[in-house]
This record gives sequence, structure tokens and C-alpha cells, in this order.
Amino acid sequence: MNEFWSACLNRFEQELPAQQFNTWIKGLRLERDEAGPTHFRLIAPNRFVMQWVRERYLAQIEAFGLEFFSAPVNISLRVADTVADIPVPTENTESAPSPTAPVAPAVSARPTNAEYEKTRLNADFTFDTLVTGRANDLARAAAQQVAMNPGVSYNPLFIYGGVGLGKTHLIHAIGNSIYAANPTMEVRYVHAEDYFSDVVRAFQQNSREAFKRYYRSLDLLLIDDIQFFNRKDRTQEEFFYAFNALIEAKKQIIITCDTYPKDVQGLEERLVSRFDWGLTVAIEPPELEMRIAILKKKAEAEQISVSDEVSFLIAKNLKSNVRELEGALNRVVAYARFHGRDISLDVAKEALRDIIGATNRQISLELVQKTVSDFYKIKVADMYSQKRTRAIARPRQIAMWLTRELTSHSLPEIGEAFGGRDHTTVMHACRTIIDLRGKDTRLNNDLHVLMQTIKG
Repeated sequence: MNEFWSACLNRFEQELPAQQFNTWIKGLRLERDEAGPTHFRLIAPNRFVMQWVRERYLAQIEAFGLEFFSAPVNISLRVADTVADIPVPTENTESAPSPTAPVAPAVSARPTNAEYEKTRLNADFTFDTLVTGRANDLARAAAQQVAMNPGVSYNPLFIYGGVGLGKTHLIHAIGNSIYAANPTMEVRYVHAEDYFSDVVRAFQQNSREAFKRYYRSLDLLLIDDIQFFNRKDRTQEEFFYAFNALIEAKKQIIITCDTYPKDVQGLEERLVSRFDWGLTVAIEPPELEMRIAILKKKAEAEQISVSDEVSFLIAKNLKSNVRELEGALNRVVAYARFHGRDISLDVAKEALRDIIGATNRQISLELVQKTVSDFYKIKVADMYSQKRTRAIARPRQIAMWLTRELTSHSLPEIGEAFGGRDHTTVMHACRTIIDLRGKDTRLNNDLHVLMQTIKG
């Protein structure tokens, strides 16, 4: 039974967005039913989750059970006794949760907490637990301004950046700060996929007016991963009207996305233009010092002793996002415990040898040069030529900076690969790009696209 449920969880984790997996699947528990060897009970933390799982995921679980056991399985659902008294919405209780009802949290988010049920804010995500550095200092400063003056400073606030860089943490921190100061405010965090599901249910249940009233009554709406609105025309239309109503009422809206708003495919122009009404800020991949600080804070929170050498090894080889860093640290800790050894540099190298090897194999200096050349429509030979025209010099500097960020090559090695240039030239190029990315939105977006392309 345990093997079946572990395999089932792994499959859902691979197939579902992290938000959906954590909200609907992670908090479930499987028990054996005495009725037969392939009879099971699926325990949900509350009735919201039970109803949702029954309608959306039960058929998939049963199909996987047939595949796993080579025999049909019978799965019944019930609510855990500890939260069985959570009330069910009175409207349309025979179908999916109503759009005005907060959906259920995962176990780690304390599902019995009434404040979470109301806001869906993760209490662990605060400004105090957010590690800051050059990669997110502008976004954090803007977020704190919004937290102090909701509906006044930067409305809407649009935060974009790659996967696992802390966008969700940051908007939860804003929500928690505002709600702590104003507990009577109507606050709601919602993932874009869940907003889409709310729209669908509103149409299916003929409850559009209730849906509109709820979302337009909010004082603070935090909507995560808006790129999932891609080509969902009805959802975009409903959000467009809700957006207008909230802005006109001076209510705060905060949005996150994985890319610059104008580059999101399938978003209506009228929505994109409204995002420009407020402030758009980026969160970049963390620099080396920030990555080390993140690891140190994670180790401190878990009460784990990790040396500077181990932190440097992980931070040097995992550069994409915070989730990768934390996952690597967890892997080192688990490896050390399994083998009964202390966490040392040698243990860390053993635990991460496949990750480090794969990283070094995948991203080469030549790949960076070719990707940047193709992006800016210049020849690869221009990268190591002596030409100094702006159309060539700037892409060359960008390629140097990307090589420094994404590979383990030293400054002299990079200089040699770019036409035998001195390492000080590479340092100057890196400083130039770091300085420009904070001022030039287009360049900043180009860097984001290039990094994602190179990393595949």
C-alpha cells in the first residue's frame, strides 16, 4: 500500500503544477480498507479537499491503481476526524467548492487555521524569512512600500522572474504584513489555475454574480503565475473587469508571472496595458553571496550544521533558483544521515556528484556564445573578434557575464575564449551588465530570456 501511494504521489507531483499538488494532493493519506486487498480509504484534511479530489483526481488514482496492482481498486473517501467539523458552503454543496469559498490548504499550511481558510496566506512566508540580495532588493523594497500603503503605492504591483526565485514567498509576505496590520481587510491569495477553476465553476453552477461579488469585494488580491491565463479568453475577460473594479476602488492588486508581461503569449493587450499602470519589477537568479546566505538560513531553520565549504560548493554549482539550492542541501543532509557520516565537503561532493556533473556537461562556454549570437543575430566569430561597434560589443559583454554566471570557467579562461582578452576586460564587462540590468528593462528581459534558453 505504501509503495502504491508513494508512486501515486510521485506521478501527481510530476504532472501537476506545484501549487495544485501542494493544495489538493500532498495533504491526502491512504489507509487500507479491511474489505479486500485492493480496497483503500483516502483521507482528506477537510470536506473541501475531499469533494475536489473526488471530482478531479479520484478517477486518475483508480486508473493508476489498476496499472499498479494489475487489478481494479476500490477507493472510498472520507474526512480526517480532526477537521471533520469544518463547515461546507451552503450554496451548491453537491458540486465543486463555490467560487466565494477559500479552497483548502495543504497540511503544512495548517488547514484548521481559520485565518488561512479566509486568506490562503502561508504564515511561514514573511519579510523576515526572505533572504535578500542584489537579485531581489528592488522587488523587496517595492513590496514593503505596498505593504505599508496598500492601494496607494504601486497599484498594481507586477513581479516577474523565473521559477523558484521567490515570487510566491514575496507576495505572501506582502499579504501577511497587510493582514497582520489590518485583520478586518478582505485578503485573498489565489493561483491563476485556481482562479480559472473558479471561473469555470461559476459558469457551470450559474453563479457568476456571486463570483463577481466575491472578487470585487476584496481589499487585497494576490494572484500568482498569471501566465496560466494564456489563451483562456473567458478567464481573462472576468479578470479584466475585476481588475478595473478593484483599481477604481483603490484596492490593491499584486500579480506574479514567470516573464515580462509584454512577453507572455496569449494575454490580451488590454490586460497587459493595465499592468503598466503600476510598477513592474523583476526578481533575478540569486548571486553567489545570496545563494550562500539562503543555504545558511535554511540550515539554521532546520538546525543543521553546514560549513562554509559545503555551502560554497552547493552555491557555486546550483545557480538557477532557490528551490534547487534547498533541494541540494536536503539531498546532502539525507545522504550524510543515511551513511551515518557528518556533513563534510567530501560527503557533499559524493551526494551531488551527478548534479554537479550534469550542470558542467550541459552548459558550455561555446553554448553561451552561440545562444547570444543567435539571439542578437550576429556571427559567433564576432564574439572573439576585435570589433568594438555597439551592436557587437554589448552582446559580447552579455555573453561574458552569462558565462561567468552559468559556468565554472575562471575570468582568464573566459577572456581567452573571447579573443584572448585580459581578465580585467571580463570583469569590466560583468560590472557593466550588472549595472545596466538595474536600469534597462529591455536588457534585463533579454538576460532573463537568454538564461532560460541556455538552461533549457
